[in-house]
Amino acid sequence: MKKQYLIITLLFLTANAIYAQFTLDGQFRPRTEYRHGFGSLIPDAADAGFAISTRARLNAKYESEAYQFYLSLQDVMVWGENRQILPDDQNDSFAVFEAWANINLGKGWSTKLGRQVISYDDQRIFGGLDWAQQGRNHDAGLLKYKKDKFILDIGLAFSQDFDNPTGFQSVGTAYNTAGFFTYKTMQYVYAKQQWDGFSASLLALNNGFQNFDETDAADGVSNLQTIGTHLNFKQGKFNANANLFLQTGERQNEVKSSAYLLGLELGYKASDKVALGIGTEVISGNKADTTDKTEAFFPLYGTNHKFNGFMDYFYVGNHANSVGLFDIHASAKFDLGKQSSLLVKVLNFSGEQELPNGEKSLGTEIDLVFAKKFKGYGLAIGYSQMFAADGMYELKGITEDLAASSQNWAWVQLTIKPQFLNTKKE
Repeated sequence: MKKQYLIITLLFLTANAIYAQFTLDGQFRPRTEYRHGFGSLIPDAADAGFAISTRARLNAKYESEAYQFYLSLQDVMVWGENRQILPDDQNDSFAVFEAWANINLGKGWSTKLGRQVISYDDQRIFGGLDWAQQGRNHDAGLLKYKKDKFILDIGLAFSQDFDNPTGFQSVGTAYNTAGFFTYKTMQYVYAKQQWDGFSASLLALNNGFQNFDETDAADGVSNLQTIGTHLNFKQGKFNANANLFLQTGERQNEVKSSAYLLGLELGYKASDKVALGIGTEVISGNKADTTDKTEAFFPLYGTNHKFNGFMDYFYVGNHANSVGLFDIHASAKFDLGKQSSLLVKVLNFSGEQELPNGEKSLGTEIDLVFAKKFKGYGLAIGYSQMFAADGMYELKGITEDLAASSQNWAWVQLTIKPQFLNTKKE
């Protein structure tokens, strides 16, 4: 299969000699991480984690008046994961990250079909999850409309996981891939209108999840609806944005859902070199004492690393169906000149309701990120520290006396985006 992907890439290079609207670029992104409490509290007896991973991408795009075609090949490599002279990649991470065609239908209409990144607004519900080396994509079809400052997207997806295309009748349509809110079906409508200094969007999303009975046989589909709006306002040195989302319907295996997310961010440009921010987010948690009902909201397919602290203690493959979250935070971003900046962010976390021991306070996190752009590449360095409160120890299932006294995380990331070919007419 790898050889086939390379042949496709070579065909693109050949096509460059014939067609005039072709770009070929890439990305090389190694990241070194020191983990001593990233994602969860680490016990005092455990050793810190240290590793280097690399994301490599090769992207090709062809544009014509009738359509656009895009192909992105990706591999994610952890340094040393393969032994020397291993004939095959051990983790099988080489994949097609994106492969889509966008066909122009005329009068502002188009349709985008295939594997693609779906990202809207601040990426709270739909996002590309670019921080994760593997990223996030969807196999979907979109009907798109754009006129002036108005856009409308209608998205549809139907997921299957069998390998034999001739086995439709014998295999049926049971979808056995589960976890991380992987859906069997998806339908959504997204609309956005922009005015001078203000924009508003509306998202109505339905996800169908395959149910299974006690014998692990397919047993119907549960449908979960997520409906809400994102508002953005900017005037002079002041900006604000807000999120309001509700979840209803059923999660997988007919677990009834009734949940909400509220968020507000305020920003102020104090000077040419200092930007200040303050915000809060309330995410409902599970108050129900039954197994067939939940009041816990989950942000589904967003870039969750962007929210609730960079140490990923909440809603990054964790904290589903839990006590919810009340997050209040403040930040300052300093322009240090010469294409460099420093971000300082402080976040305080509490449960949206009490934990079984009566505690609500979860702790405080401090995030620092220094970024600098050089000629042709960029460098970012980050450090985060978690100061856990009593509630965090119960939430993460470890007692304070067994947990390490310091919970921290540090990373360094280099990003290079070479452009190999660009025949697009400016």
